[in-house]
Amino acid sequence: MEKEELKNLWKKVLGVLELQISKPNFVTWLKNSALIEIKNDVWVIALPNNFAKEWIENKYLKIILNACREENPFVKKIEFVVDDKYFQKEKSDEILEEKPLLSFRVDPETGLNPRYSLKSFVVGSSNELAYNAGMAIIKEVGIKYNPFFVYGGVGVGKTHFIQMIGNEILRIYKNKIKPRYVPSEKFTNDIVWAIRNKRMDDIKKKYRDVDVLIIDDIQFIGGKEKTEEEFFHTFNSLYQNNKQIIISSDRPPQSIPVLEERLRSRFEGGLIVDISYPDYEMRVAIIKNKLQERNKNLNEEIIHFIAKKIKRNIREIEGVLNKILFYQENKGRELSFNETEEIINKTIEGIYKKVDEEQIIKAISKFFNISEEELLSRKRNKNLVEPRQIFIYLLRELAGAPYTYIAKKTGRDHTTAIHAYKKIEEEINKNSKLYDKILLIKESIFKE
Repeated sequence: MEKEELKNLWKKVLGVLELQISKPNFVTWLKNSALIEIKNDVWVIALPNNFAKEWIENKYLKIILNACREENPFVKKIEFVVDDKYFQKEKSDEILEEKPLLSFRVDPETGLNPRYSLKSFVVGSSNELAYNAGMAIIKEVGIKYNPFFVYGGVGVGKTHFIQMIGNEILRIYKNKIKPRYVPSEKFTNDIVWAIRNKRMDDIKKKYRDVDVLIIDDIQFIGGKEKTEEEFFHTFNSLYQNNKQIIISSDRPPQSIPVLEERLRSRFEGGLIVDISYPDYEMRVAIIKNKLQERNKNLNEEIIHFIAKKIKRNIREIEGVLNKILFYQENKGRELSFNETEEIINKTIEGIYKKVDEEQIIKAISKFFNISEEELLSRKRNKNLVEPRQIFIYLLRELAGAPYTYIAKKTGRDHTTAIHAYKKIEEEINKNSKLYDKILLIKESIFKE
């Protein structure tokens, strides 16, 4: 297979993976990867270094293999190789071609990606409160709303939002105010590296010698004792010196399991706002904005069809859009409505897979930090009411279980099971917090 064909094939696979892996992790681990050979149904993937190879093999092998099989069901195996020379050559070729995307490289000093700008951020009812708070922080860095804690489901635009604040601060104040963005996973890796190499002073300087610390996906530090301890001291040092702290999470502080109480208390001492999933009008605006960024066009009928069909999050909208534009470029013409519909339906099928009750039990127990035994027990504790109702709802919604089975499984009668399902079904249309919880639980199931 020719190099260009391999490139196009891998681009399709990356489009699938981008829907399933968080943005920071996708950019960190998979953006610099390439399909360099296919031999005897074995796909050989090149990576830039041993660290990336080891991490991807341990964390993402299964998910990558499944994504490859979506494009070619006969893939037997994935092999990862380290080929730094390949990526150096690619980089040289890009410079020669003078591609405009070069301006979107992450700044190594701040960790910020200039792509996440104020200009490309779409404001709507789901993020208006967070946006207004962010604008106030930009005007009065370190004074207004400190710490600032933003939470919301996967793919609602939290990373774009918090990086946009950092980029605006950088644009307005130049070098007078120094921001630094870091995903919590990288923060943890830095702590591990510093402990192993006895270089904690370097890490302290890196994260405390800033004016704005922006940390993404803070929920992942829960239960990591050394990371929590270092973050606690970093937080105190910055806060006492009136430095701005911006934090994102997939849930509010009180819902993060195994998080140290002293950290939870610090987070709750500032402003906490949520970003919910975009409504229909906002989804249309996002699609149009993304098309404008790429200098591409789609007819209005297709734009509105995408907005109607893809309801969960912005990342899925972007993934579907990338797929449609990719097919259009390859065919050299605009796709028909029927062709677009087929692409979207296939994508949705890949996202929403059939699940079993064990996956649902595990996801709900983990989300609410309760045991599986408690969830299925007949205890009448107040903290178990909502998890059980959600369990009944998802058993019906995702596993397609009949009410008689649900009643037997939960120790209720048939009528109670129907009532519990209908109650949640009605409530999610009025209660955005409940809706977000259910979406987060669903996403944790679909990620498995």
